[in-house]
Amino acid sequence: MLLTHDNHSDNLDSQGRAVLHQAPVVVTTASATRRLGKQAQGLAPWSTTFLQSPRRTTIQITATPARHGPPGSRPLVGDVIGFALQWAGQQNGVVWLSGDTVLYRDLREAVQQLDIGVAIVHLGGVRFPITGPLHYTMTAERAVELCSLIEPRLVIPIHYEGWSHFRRKDQQWV
Repeated sequence: MLLTHDNHSDNLDSQGRAVLHQAPVVVTTASATRRLGKQAQGLAPWSTTFLQSPRRTTIQITATPARHGPPGSRPLVGDVIGFALQWAGQQNGVVWLSGDTVLYRDLREAVQQLDIGVAIVHLGGVRFPITGPLHYTMTAERAVELCSLIEPRLVIPIHYEGWSHFRRKDQQWV
C-alpha cells in the first residue's frame, strides 16, 4: 500500500485504518511509521525501496518531495510525500503520484529530474477559513503549470471532491 500521509482522514479514514493490517507493507512517510506499526516502511524524500514478489516484476518506489500547504505549515499539517514508481521494461515513463501538495520550488525541481509518463495529481485547491486564501493542495491552474514542466503522456486528477474543504469541484477541472 502506498500512503502519502496518514494523519488526515481524507487520506486514511477509519475504514482504511481497519484494513491496514491486511497489507503486507505500507510505504509512507518516515514519521508515520511510529503511528502505523511494524508493516509501515517510512521513506524520506528521494529515498527508495523495492516491492518484490516471486514471479512478479519488482517495483522501485522513490519518495518525492511534497509540501501540504504554505511555507511553515508542516508542524500543523504533518509530513507528506509523493511516489515515483518504476520497473524493468517500463516503456512510457515513471508513474508519479504527487501526494497532497502545493506547487513550490522543490517540487518543480524534483519533477524535472524524473521522466514522468503518468502524473496522478492531487488537486482540490484545499483552503480553510482560518488561513484565508492560502492553499493546502494544488488548484487546477497550478496543476496545469506543473504538467507544462513535465509534459506527461497522461494526467489523472484525483482528490478534488467528496470533502467539504475542497474548494473546487470536478466540473471546474474540465
